[in-house]
Formats: sequence, C-alpha cells, structure tokens
Amino acid sequence: MVATPVSTFGQMTILLLGATGGTGKYFLAQALAGGHKVRALVRDPSKLSTSSDNLDIRQGSLTDDIDLGSLITGVSHVVLMVGDKHAQRTDKIVTGFIKRLVPAMRTHGVKRILYQAGGFSKPYGGELSWLLWLLRNSIARMGGFEGQHQDNEAVMKYLATEADDLDWIVHRAGIGGDGPSKGVLGRSATNFSIANHVDCATYSLKIIEDISAIHTSDFSCYA
Repeated sequence: MVATPVSTFGQMTILLLGATGGTGKYFLAQALAGGHKVRALVRDPSKLSTSSDNLDIRQGSLTDDIDLGSLITGVSHVVLMVGDKHAQRTDKIVTGFIKRLVPAMRTHGVKRILYQAGGFSKPYGGELSWLLWLLRNSIARMGGFEGQHQDNEAVMKYLATEADDLDWIVHRAGIGGDGPSKGVLGRSATNFSIANHVDCATYSLKIIEDISAIHTSDFSCYA
C-alpha cells in the first residue's frame, strides 16, 4: 500500500461533479473545511446541505449542453464522483462528458483530474481478480450496475489513450455505504477494501495532490 502525502498545493479551486452524492457530499464538506474553493455542478441545488463563501454553485448536469469554458475557467482541479445506473444502462454518459471536458481542460490550462470509478471496474490494460470478477458478474450485475462498470472502463481507456498529457488519477473505490469512519485508506494496486463514503472522500481529497498517483487506476484499502 502506498501512503498519500500531505498537501503540497495550498489552496485549490476544485470543479466538483457529484457534490450531492454519497461520497461527493463529504468531499465537498472536507474540501471547504480545508480552505479550498469548490465550484459544484449540481442538478438540484436544493439538495446541497453545505454553504460557504468558497462554494460556487452551478446548476446543471453532465448530460446538459453546458458552457464548459465558463464552468472550468479559474479551476485548478477537476473531481468527478458521478454515476446514474439507470442512464448508464443504455448510454455511456460519463464517457461522453469526459470527451467534451478534456479539450476544455486543455484550452484553459487545467491539468489535474480525479475520477472515482467502482472497484469492480477493470482498469485499462488490466484485469480483475477472480473474486472481484465473480462479485461483478453476480451481485453487482443483478443490482443493475453493469452499465456503470462499462462506462467507467470506457472513461479509463479514454484517459489512458487520449489524455496522457493531463495529470489524471482514477480512484477505483469499493464503497459499501454510509456511516462513521472505519479508518484511513491508502492506495494499492492489488488490495481492495469495502469502505464507506466519508473515508473514500478523505482519501480522494488527499490523493488528488499525490503526484505518484498520476496515471494510475488503483484501489483504496484500509491499512
């Protein structure tokens, strides 16, 4: 397991997609508490329970015809914690958004992007262990998540093959629900933990600043 370092960026300005989701709401709160600025794209602003002078709320979703230039101007980091298993059953909506987002990032000089994918999604050029493959093709498939995994895999392929000039990081998270912290997550290429939302958020806020994580699609696991 690879330890994540302390902050080296100082104040970040983060574009966050998924701020009202299970992990995103904790990530938003922790980023603001850490003194960072957050621009949150949300479908329904009334679902945000956090307010701050450092929070810039933009209404919309990744399937809308968004002015990406306006959305990304002044941003230093992009974080995506998004998913819609119903929409992703028939369409790779996140991949489509990423393909529009990356050129906008280049235009506006934004280099760092963190994408949270599911732990059952296979990294580009890699494989799943037999246990994760079995879980994906039984419990996860019956739950209707196969489309999400396929979308995640298309995103990872695009980042690896078409966005190598960006400092992309993929967090393949094993999220098992909500609740109080169970410990500290670290990065691992092989070890996988079922974590809760708050711990995944804490991990992601740290790893976005970890230069050794650039161009990796690793798991998070408890020590």
